Amino acid sequence: MIKTTIIGNLGKDANVKEVNGKKVINFSVAHTEKFKNANGEDVSKTTWVECAYWNDRLAVVPYLKQGTLVYVEGLPEADAYLKDGAAKATLRLRVGNIQLLGGNKPTASNNTSNGSSNLANDNESNSDIDDGLPF
Repeated sequence: MIKTTIIGNLGKDANVKEVNGKKVINFSVAHTEKFKNANGEDVSKTTWVECAYWNDRLAVVPYLKQGTLVYVEGLPEADAYLKDGAAKATLRLRVGNIQLLGGNKPTASNNTSNGSSNLANDNESNSDIDDGLPF
């Protein structure tokens, strides 16, 4: 099995579609790599990944807004094609797990129930519990 993990920002708000009676959450994630080229100039390269999360639990959708930092993992798919005579490629990810990163705090009525959580919120809510662990 091939698994891919991506940390990046959503390029637009997620949308939900129904395909053959199943719900799919579609969104795009951009990862920007910054580096210096051989001439010492700052360069940034952005890679876009189209994501499809086949999941009927839609509570995460309100959090998937443009600019939101997310961690996604899943199975990669790549397509190559010609457009106006130029070679193009699309990178897609069939998402198996999504995790919100950053400071957005879910409310009691709008909680993510997709099996993953926002680590920042989990750690904050349990910060005063002494569980005897050294970390």
